[in-house]
Amino acid sequence: MAKRKPQAAQRMWGGRFSRPPAQAAEEFSRSLHFDSRLAPFDIAGSLGHARALRRAGVLSAGELAALEVGLAKLARLVVSGKADFATGEEDVHSWVENRLRELVGEPADKLHTGRSRNDQVALDARLWLRAEIEATLGRIRALNGALLDLAGRHATQLFPGHTHFQPAQPVLLAHHLLAYVEMLLRDAGRFRGALARTAVLTTGSGALAGTSIPLDRRAMARELELPAVSANSLDAVSDRDFVAEFVFCAALTMTHLSRFAEELIIWSHPALGWAEIGDEYCTGSSLMPQKKNPDMAELVRGKTGRVTGHLVGLLTLLKGLPLAYNRDLQEDKEALFDAADTLRGSLEVMTGVVGSLSFRPERLEAAAAAGFSAATDLAEYLALAGVPFRQAHHVVGRIVRHCIEGGKDLPDLTLEELRGFSPKFGPDALRILTAKASVSRKRGPGSTAPAEVRKALREARARNR
Repeated sequence: MAKRKPQAAQRMWGGRFSRPPAQAAEEFSRSLHFDSRLAPFDIAGSLGHARALRRAGVLSAGELAALEVGLAKLARLVVSGKADFATGEEDVHSWVENRLRELVGEPADKLHTGRSRNDQVALDARLWLRAEIEATLGRIRALNGALLDLAGRHATQLFPGHTHFQPAQPVLLAHHLLAYVEMLLRDAGRFRGALARTAVLTTGSGALAGTSIPLDRRAMARELELPAVSANSLDAVSDRDFVAEFVFCAALTMTHLSRFAEELIIWSHPALGWAEIGDEYCTGSSLMPQKKNPDMAELVRGKTGRVTGHLVGLLTLLKGLPLAYNRDLQEDKEALFDAADTLRGSLEVMTGVVGSLSFRPERLEAAAAAGFSAATDLAEYLALAGVPFRQAHHVVGRIVRHCIEGGKDLPDLTLEELRGFSPKFGPDALRILTAKASVSRKRGPGSTAPAEVRKALREARARNR
C-alpha cells in the first residue's frame, strides 16, 4: 500500500467540529505507533462484530461476505509484516477501518454500528493479553523445566543455607533450586487467575451504556472463545484491572527472577566460586581482558525496577478516573506492552542462564560445613533428650564459643568435650556434627531431607505441566 500523509487519513469522528485538530494536539494524541500491535486482535474482534451485525439484520449476506474477505486480507497483511502503519490514522482502530474501506468500500462504513472505540479497545487489549498470558505460562514452564533438570542433576549435592546472608544450616542444592520453582509455580497460578479475568467480551457495551442494536453478545463470545461476557457496560469500557493485574503478576515474577539473578551473581564471584555461568550468557570488559561479567543476570535484576515502575504508574493512572471511559486510559498500553516485552525477554534469557550453569561441588561442600552449620542439630538433639530448648540453645551457644576460642569446628569435638557442657550428650551425638548428617536428620514434607527433596522433585515436575 502507498504511504498516506497524516492529513489524508479519514477520522472516525469530526462532523460536530468546525475546525480540525491542531497539529500539536493531533500528534500528542496519536497512538498508532504503539497500539499497532493490537491490529490482529482488532481484526479478529471486527470479524466477530460483523457476524453479530449480520445476525442483527444490520448487514446483508453480501456485505458480510465482503467484510470477511477484506478482514482476511488485512489479517494476512499484518501477519506477513507488510502492513504500513506509518500513516496518519489516530489509532489502530482507525487504521483497520480505513484500510478495510479501501478494500471493500461502503460495507466498512457499517462495521462500527453498535460499537464504540471504548468497548473496541477494551476487547482488543483483552484478546492481545490473553495470547500474551498463554505465552507467558509457556515461558514459565520452560524456566521451571530448566530449574528442575538442574536440581535433578544435583539431587544429593550439599549447599550452604543462609539467613541474613550469614551461614545458617546446610541444605541440598536441589532444595534451594526448588524454592525458585515454587515461586514460579505460584507466579503461573497468578497468571492463570488473571487469564480468567481477562478473557471477557466487552463488545456490545458501546461507549458506556450499551447499544440499541440487538447484538447476540454470547454468540460473539463463543466465536472469540471467550468464556465470559461483561456484566456492566460502564465497567466494561473503563475497567483496566486486567492490565494492572497482568503488570502486577509480571512485576512479582520479575522480582523472583531478580532474587535468583542476585544469587547467581554472588555464587559466581571468584571469592566464592560456587557456580559458573556459561560464557554465552556473560560478557567481558572493553578494558580488562580477564573479566567475565554476569551481565544477563544483572540486566534481569535491573529490568525488574522497570516493570515495578510500570505497575506504580498504572495504579496512579487509574486511581482518580471517574466512570466511564477517559482518554487517560490510552496511557495503559505502553506500560502493558513494555512490561510484557521485558518479562518475555527476562524469562527466556534466565532459562538459558540456568541451562548453562555449572557448580563446583568441593567448594559447596566446604561452604555447607562452615559456620558451625550443625549447631541447631545439636540443640535439637538435647531437646529430644528432654532438655528445654531454651536451655539447649544456650548450651550449644557455649559450645560454639568454645570452638571459636579453641580454633575448632564442631566435627573436631570429642564426646568428653560435649559432656563437659551437658551430660545428656551420648556417643550418637558425634554422628550429627557434619553437614551431611544435618541434612539427613531433617523430617517432614517440605524439608531438605534427601527423601523429601526427591519426592518434591517428582511432584514439582507434575505440577509444572
